[in-house]
Amino acid sequence: MRIGILGLGRIGSFHAETLCGLDAVESLVVTDPLADAAERAAERFGAEVAPSPRALLASGVDGIVVAAATDAHPALIRAGIEAGVPVFCEKPVARTMSEGVEVLRAVREGGVPVQIGYHRRFDAGFAAARAAVRAGELGALHTVRSTTLDPAPPPAAYIAASGGIFRDCAVHDFDSIRWVTGREVTEVYAVGGNRGAGPIEAAGDADTTGALLTLDDGTIATVSNSRHNRRGYDVRMELHGFADSLAVGLDDRLPLRSAEPGAHFPSGTPHAFFMDRFAAAYRAELAAFTEVVAGVRPSPCTVADALEAGWIAEACTLSLRERRPVALAEVRPA
Repeated sequence: MRIGILGLGRIGSFHAETLCGLDAVESLVVTDPLADAAERAAERFGAEVAPSPRALLASGVDGIVVAAATDAHPALIRAGIEAGVPVFCEKPVARTMSEGVEVLRAVREGGVPVQIGYHRRFDAGFAAARAAVRAGELGALHTVRSTTLDPAPPPAAYIAASGGIFRDCAVHDFDSIRWVTGREVTEVYAVGGNRGAGPIEAAGDADTTGALLTLDDGTIATVSNSRHNRRGYDVRMELHGFADSLAVGLDDRLPLRSAEPGAHFPSGTPHAFFMDRFAAAYRAELAAFTEVVAGVRPSPCTVADALEAGWIAEACTLSLRERRPVALAEVRPA
């Protein structure tokens, strides 16, 4: 098949390299507002360059991968729908939830499959945890702990446009909790602070946060996030049930060191970056998209899924600002 890539920054170039290694993909068409970026990608990946998104969609692509700036996501998703071309789009769906709701309406009216990029759904550990929960191996859950700790803050320009740590970072934890447990969040209470990043404070954001989530069956989930984890990129989930407990991310590259005498775990080189930790998941995610394009499977992460994680992020943002518990019903439209 012929796949178009819109946006050739860090993640767009990574996706182009991944797509080149998939048997289902025969050729790529690329476009980027920076002509030099498109030309470099074309030379590196043997791709065809389109001068604009409109020209790319008119070039006979079977599917498109949207890796452009967040502000462009709604228009590019709609353009794909109008052209009848399946869309893969990196999260978020849109900068604001109201824009996201409009995109969801367009998707439902257009009937074209759209997959949003929540790659943890394709990680072997998260998938195994979901299967264990679904099979009843842990019994009824009572506690879930989810962690995403970045080794260092992203650039100041990214922070200013990110929408905040809950919408940008913790949203992956929120999606994973929903996907693994099969439950919905009913209420949140969030706290946060800033301990060392001037640009983050200037943007009105927190660099370290904690959120307590109540799920619809009474399970309690805690989510911990930080922009400062010098030892490495730490993504984990713990699930505790009445019959057993299970952990995701508890491998030899876990960026922690034990204080216990004689303990040698973990002894591997710590994960340093999200592309390092989730390289296989990103490949599986795009392989799944080629199946969506081929019409042999539905979208494994819909716009509706992405918006549910977004509403949790909205509730946490409000809770942090107003220092109080927030029910999801407060922020999600009826």
